[in-house]
Amino acid sequence: MTTTRDTRNLAVVSVIGRDQKGVVARVSTYLASCNTNIEDIEQKVMEGLFVMTMLVDLSDLTPTLDELVLGLRRIGDEIGMEVTVRLVGGPAPRRRVAILVTREPHCLEQLLRDREARLMNGEFVACLSNHPDLEPLAAAAGIPFRWKDTADKAAHEDFLVAQLAEFRVDLVVLARYMRILTPKVIDRYPFRIINIHPSLLPHHPGPNAYKQAWEEGVRVSGCTAHFVTEELDAGPVILQDVFHIRVGEDSLADVKTRGQTLEGRVLSQAVQLFLNDQLLVKDRKVIFRPGRNPGIISKS
Repeated sequence: MTTTRDTRNLAVVSVIGRDQKGVVARVSTYLASCNTNIEDIEQKVMEGLFVMTMLVDLSDLTPTLDELVLGLRRIGDEIGMEVTVRLVGGPAPRRRVAILVTREPHCLEQLLRDREARLMNGEFVACLSNHPDLEPLAAAAGIPFRWKDTADKAAHEDFLVAQLAEFRVDLVVLARYMRILTPKVIDRYPFRIINIHPSLLPHHPGPNAYKQAWEEGVRVSGCTAHFVTEELDAGPVILQDVFHIRVGEDSLADVKTRGQTLEGRVLSQAVQLFLNDQLLVKDRKVIFRPGRNPGIISKS
């Protein structure tokens, strides 16, 4: 006889952050104090990133569910990790996305178009910048826009950290945000910051990538969506796309225009993959779920 398990009182507790000692004990002790029963646990460490999921029975929970969640969040704040709770059988919450921009609009415009086309399985909760230029674009889309200049670089990063925390962000998207993030931000969102770089990494890292390609006379260039790590333009590659350069005919402006037509599309598709849980970072490589390996989008 086959029985169907009652999932009404089950929850999944997820913990993610920089690996450190005592995390399992700390979370397990708290859950036990709330009279829950841990039915299953899975944990792993990938490149210093600790990931743990627990299946918890809440049938005999003594505090309220809200109190349980708040207690877990306090533990997360104290140990510098993200702790979330999801009821089994309930709809998965849509992930909260912050978009960081500077002055170029093309990537933000593509993200907004794809949101309107209902391709984004997430919520754009904030647009943050170091310039006010793109505020009208964000405002027209109904997205809160906040900015702070970078005259004081440390103050600007403090601004970013505070805003990302206030909006409870799950994913940070750098839509041609022309500043280099430090570990102050990166460590809070490991493998949850996606950047678009205007070259086929690892070729032509750093600034002026299109100019590098044009001056070297390469015949194929492109752009790369990748996760941000402390090493500049060296994080795990998610997607790439290419375009051809007519050496001796194309001007630098031609090359930039051709590249920018791809940037938004590649970035948007990388964001969609993340929001749909279709990728995982393993051994500094992005692994796609079976049947979903769009590593190079096109060969045109």
